[in-house]
Amino acid sequence: MAAGGKDPIWTWVFPLVGLAFFGATYGLAPETIDGLGSIGLAVTILLIIVLVGAVFAAVHHAEAVAAYTGEPYGTLILTIAVTVIELALIVSVMLTGKGSPELARDTVYAVVMIVCNGLVGICILFGCLRYREQSFDVTGAGIYLAVLIVLATLTLILPNFTRALPGPIYSNPQLIFISLVTIVLYGVFLYTQTISHTSYFVASRDISTVEAETPRSRAAASLNGLFLIVSVVAVVLLAKKFAGIIDIGLAAISAPHAIVGIIIALLVLMPESMAALHAARRNQLQKSMNLALGSSLATIGLTIPAVAVVNVVLQKELVLGLDPKEIVLLFMTFAASIITFGTGRTNILYGVLHLVIFGTFLFLSFVP
Repeated sequence: MAAGGKDPIWTWVFPLVGLAFFGATYGLAPETIDGLGSIGLAVTILLIIVLVGAVFAAVHHAEAVAAYTGEPYGTLILTIAVTVIELALIVSVMLTGKGSPELARDTVYAVVMIVCNGLVGICILFGCLRYREQSFDVTGAGIYLAVLIVLATLTLILPNFTRALPGPIYSNPQLIFISLVTIVLYGVFLYTQTISHTSYFVASRDISTVEAETPRSRAAASLNGLFLIVSVVAVVLLAKKFAGIIDIGLAAISAPHAIVGIIIALLVLMPESMAALHAARRNQLQKSMNLALGSSLATIGLTIPAVAVVNVVLQKELVLGLDPKEIVLLFMTFAASIITFGTGRTNILYGVLHLVIFGTFLFLSFVP
């Protein structure tokens, strides 16, 4: 998504249509929509289209504002916008129907698996099919992986071994401590990426191939900021209906509830994933890795603390610890990632390797 120049018309239309759609269906519960037959199906399809469009619009306007403000504020704006969208979807689903104390865990786990295996695998495969071999900064990739491994272990594995409460659950003091630690670690990572060691995250090849962008005026950036707010509000309002539709749909096909986490992760990651794939096809693998791995870090570093606050306030149970099967897949993902990013060069085999792990993750999600 370009940071400069004119904005596509859809980036203005979808947020407004989202608000209009919410107003038009305000009195319709998901159960009512489901009972309308073909009309209900049309409303559901329209809801999904409008919601996806609003998510894309929010990310576009956030990137435009980020380009105008510069670093480090630009990264923070984009990260906070995506986190608010993800949090709205998670909380909406958690408060819908029977609720799911495992949803935050399932979503974060899905994000890590989708990013580190699906997105990374496709980017490497597409890039190598076109250029045979691509390169990136080993130090920058190592920083991403180091922070990601620590955050994932603290939030998804360690709860299985604490004793304050039975089960893979943190007590409130433990949850507060882990939330503070993840925020601090993610904040230090942002400082490293945007201020102290930016050279680790920018490859020379990326610099030479980046297209010149038209500087955005203050008025245009202000308008982007306004529509960023409108887009996020539209997503938040539509999230409740979307959550109800998901709940009904999964019950109808008897699908595992963990699939909800995958759906939310795919929805939130879709805009940045498309940008990462586009960068890989332009021989900008460093940019692809920044977009992909940065998304997973933001999800753990900000979403888990935010969900923890919501659960403490609402006094709801928050299950974070993964099952043994999922821990094995997570360990395999990190082991493969360390090898893949350890040389600074990629080939087709690495891409296929990660896609095999991703395929296994998807299959076992539906057939546990």
